[in-house]
Amino acid sequence: MAQVVPTKGNLLATKKSLTLARTGFELLDRKRNILIREMMGLIDRANAIQGKIDSTYEEAYRALQRANITLGICGELAQTVPQEENLHVAYRSVMGVEIPMVSLSKTYYPIPFGLHSSNDALDKAYNKFNEVKELTAELAEVENSVYRLADAIKKTQKRANALKNIMIPRFEETVKFITDALEEKDREEFSRLKVIKKQKSKAG
Repeated sequence: MAQVVPTKGNLLATKKSLTLARTGFELLDRKRNILIREMMGLIDRANAIQGKIDSTYEEAYRALQRANITLGICGELAQTVPQEENLHVAYRSVMGVEIPMVSLSKTYYPIPFGLHSSNDALDKAYNKFNEVKELTAELAEVENSVYRLADAIKKTQKRANALKNIMIPRFEETVKFITDALEEKDREEFSRLKVIKKQKSKAG
């Protein structure tokens, strides 16, 4: 602890700093808990989306395999699928943490290949891969949000620990040091006054 001059002014200033540090710790602890709750909810959501993606991919590849068997390799037909250009990213704030919101505009794309070159299996594959695209955009939003929240939780925890384990004990120690020094000074002053009073009594 750096040596502090034990004055009433310094005692008041240190007590104020101690109160602010305790308040800061409480706020950071509350923020951390809110961020953890948000993150845990997103992790559950990510797991659910990943399960949907896995099952949809399985259906899509089975349908594509059937289409390849019945129509021949569908590489040229795949080239007719339009490129996706309706992906948008915005942000929302959770306790000061910027969380992405990924949206995919629901633009209807008719199946791009004609009836003479297609069949039910290829149409199903096209629709299933379209579902996967939408789910992947949703998963990207959730996983990026989890990453950002985890990073914010780590930083918040670090700051809270610094207050709890370093700053608050330091201020408490300083308050005790100044209080003890002032009390000792008061006792010395009281003893000195008693001696002076006693001497005056004898002189009188």
